[in-house]
Amino acid sequence: MYQLQRILLVALIVVGFSLNLLASGELSQENKNLLQSVIELVKDEYIDETNEDEIVESAINGMLQSLDPHSIYLNPKNFSELKNDTRGEFGGLGIEVTMEKGLVKVISPIDGTPAYRAGITEGDYITHINKEAIMGKNLSDAVELMRGKPNTAIEITIVREGIDEGFDIKIIREIIKIPGILTRVEGAKENIGYLRVSAFNEKTAGKLYNEIMKLESNPLVNIESYILDLRRNPGGLLGQAIEVSNFFISKGTIVSTKRPRFEETINEYKARHGDIISNKPLIVLVNGGSASASEIVAGALQDNNRAIILGTKTFGKGSVQTLFPLTKNKLFFSAKEKYGAVKLTTAEYFTPSGKSIQAKGITPDIILNQKIEDDLTSEVFQVGETQLNQHIENKEIEKIQSGSSAYIPRDEDKDTQLIQAIEILSDLNEKIIDTHEIN
Repeated sequence: MYQLQRILLVALIVVGFSLNLLASGELSQENKNLLQSVIELVKDEYIDETNEDEIVESAINGMLQSLDPHSIYLNPKNFSELKNDTRGEFGGLGIEVTMEKGLVKVISPIDGTPAYRAGITEGDYITHINKEAIMGKNLSDAVELMRGKPNTAIEITIVREGIDEGFDIKIIREIIKIPGILTRVEGAKENIGYLRVSAFNEKTAGKLYNEIMKLESNPLVNIESYILDLRRNPGGLLGQAIEVSNFFISKGTIVSTKRPRFEETINEYKARHGDIISNKPLIVLVNGGSASASEIVAGALQDNNRAIILGTKTFGKGSVQTLFPLTKNKLFFSAKEKYGAVKLTTAEYFTPSGKSIQAKGITPDIILNQKIEDDLTSEVFQVGETQLNQHIENKEIEKIQSGSSAYIPRDEDKDTQLIQAIEILSDLNEKIIDTHEIN
C-alpha cells in the first residue's frame, strides 16, 4: 500500500513539473483527482514543513527504484557529474556502488583510487558517511555525500561480512582519473601481451587500440598471444564495448539489444573491423565484478569462438538503460539540464548466440576461483545482479544466482587466475597452435 501511495504521489509531482503531460489524456480524470488530493494532503497536513524540490526528487527516485536497481532520477548536479564520469575523470573516492537493503553496497573499487588504497573491497556495505546515516537516502544522495572537493577528508562506516562490528575508514578525496588501460608483457619468454581494462568510458577503445599497436610494433618483443583482463570492470558505454570487441572479431554478431515486452529487436551490432592481433590466442579474465559492458565483450568473444573465458561467473547486469533529459514542458531530448534526467531501463542485452545476460551472467569456459587469504571469507567478495533488490528476472531460465567472487589478490604472485592464463598461453605459444584449435 505504501509503495502504491508513493507511486501515486510521484506521478502527481512529475505532473506538477509538466502540466502538458497531465493534459495529454494519459491519465483518467479520476486518477488526476486522486493525485491532486494526495499532494494537497501532504502540503497541508504533514508534520513538518515540506520542501517542494526535495519532495519531488525523493518521490521520483522512489518510483524509479521500485522498478529495478538501475532506473534512477538524476538531479541537475548528478546529471552533469554523470557526463564527467563517462569521460573518465571525476571527483570522489573511486568506487562503483549500488543500493541494497537501504545501504550503499560496493560492487568494485577502481584500481589505484583512494578507495582501493584504503582497503575498501567488493561486497562492503557503507552505512554512514561522516556519521550521517545512509538508511532512508537514495543512491544519488549517497553518491553526492561521498563526492567533494579534492584533498578534503571523508569518513565512511563499513559493515563487512565476517566482521562482527562496523568500522570507520578515513579517506582523502581526489580527482578520480579512471586508469582505463594497463598493459605489460607477461610470460617467461615475454611473449604474452597483458591488457587490463578497468572501465568502458569515452576514451577506452582509443587507448586500448594504441596500446595494442605499441605491443604489436615493438621490435624488442614478439607478442604471440594476449590476456584481456576484465575482472572488476563494472562496465560503462555500450559503444566502447562494441569497439573493443571489434578489435578481436573479424565477422559475426557482437551483441543485440531487445525489448522482450514488445517482442522486438532494437539493434544488432555486427563486427566490422579486421582482427587487429591477427587471430593470436586470447584469454579473457572475468569474475563477479565484471558487469554490463565487460559482459558484452566476454559474451561476444565466447560465442564467436574467439577467446577462452577464464575466471568465475560474471555479475549478470544485462539490462539497457536509456537517458532521458527532462524539461518543464517537454520530457525528452533537450539540451537543457534544469530538471536533470531519468535513467530508465528500456531493453536487454543478448549475446551473439541469443542468450540473455540479465540475472545470469557469463559462465567461463574455465571456472577457476581465487584462493581467499586466511583472514578473509569468500562471502566478502560475492557480488551479482541477483543480490540486488527489485532486479529484473531472466524469463528464459529457471531462477539462478548470477555473479560470484570479485576477489583479486593485490599480490600478483597469488593471482591464480592470471597465473593459470599465463601457463595456458605459454603452452599454446610453445606448440604454435592456431586460435581456432584452442576453442
